[in-house]
Amino acid sequence: MKIIPTEKAIGKVIGHDITEIVPGIFKGVAFKKGHVIQENDIEKLLKIGKEHIYVLEIEEGQLHEDEAAIILGKLLCGAGVNFTSPPSEGKINFIAQYKGLLKVDRNLLEEVNDLGEISIATIHGNRSVEEEGLIGGCRVIPLIISKEKIKEIESILKDAPPILQIKPFQKLKTALIITGSEVYKGRIEDRFGPVIEEKLKSYDSSIFYKKIVPDELDYIKETVLEAKGQGAELIIVTGGMSVDPDDKTPGAIKASGANIVTYGTPVLPGAMLMFAYIEGIPLFGLPGCVMFAHTTAFDILLPRVFAGEEIKRRDISQLGYGGQCLKCDVCTFPNCHFGKS
Repeated sequence: MKIIPTEKAIGKVIGHDITEIVPGIFKGVAFKKGHVIQENDIEKLLKIGKEHIYVLEIEEGQLHEDEAAIILGKLLCGAGVNFTSPPSEGKINFIAQYKGLLKVDRNLLEEVNDLGEISIATIHGNRSVEEEGLIGGCRVIPLIISKEKIKEIESILKDAPPILQIKPFQKLKTALIITGSEVYKGRIEDRFGPVIEEKLKSYDSSIFYKKIVPDELDYIKETVLEAKGQGAELIIVTGGMSVDPDDKTPGAIKASGANIVTYGTPVLPGAMLMFAYIEGIPLFGLPGCVMFAHTTAFDILLPRVFAGEEIKRRDISQLGYGGQCLKCDVCTFPNCHFGKS
């Protein structure tokens, strides 16, 4: 550090915290280490007795932490992600610009963090985030960082997708098929429908086609095909998903010509869930747990479907790590471990 007269310190970087004391009123930091001195700071510095200032000299080939943080923000943020500005002590926060599915390139994130002198933290990806929600932060560790370090990061990210991006949710015309002879014949009230309708509200979507059918394979199959023919963009079939002989839903979905991605998931609750595509239309076969459990495998996969992602078997297989719901007294999903592989 170098000591210089305060009047000549405009544009210089303060090398240590400067304390201000107003007896009986205030004692604390007036200027933090790393602050770039502005013209209107001079009078205040003189009033608190700072005739000379210890400053850091930024040499050619170096960047102040705040300047570097802005460059990093532009490099790291993709569609739907913004960063707070101006930075504070070399730190910026990443904020969601709209509601959608957060995508985090974990491999790139680890590679950049491994370079040192840069700290990037995020929440888990593949989850729903709200507009203006905090999704991460970036901090430049040293007060002054070399431009070469920033160039290293630029080189890593040059031809790669952004580390952070948000895919907006789409409105999907949803068909709901309720199976169960006991519901079809009016012996019990349908409890599945209201649960599904409530979940769809989160995606600004609603049910345009709804039908209650008995536990008959051909009946269920034809209803699936009818829903597809009427323009469904998402088909949800509820109930009858176990291996009991009288549960016909899995066989009916297969008989409809759907391509089964998985029948069964490494997620509890939700192990008996089926996911498939029928001519490109996503199709869920939902087990009974979705009716009474607050969060299941369905809640993990649904945001990805509404974001237009193609779900592959490996995507579901990876859910086993973090796939056990703890059934907390107060559910904080998705702000918990559940479904975060």
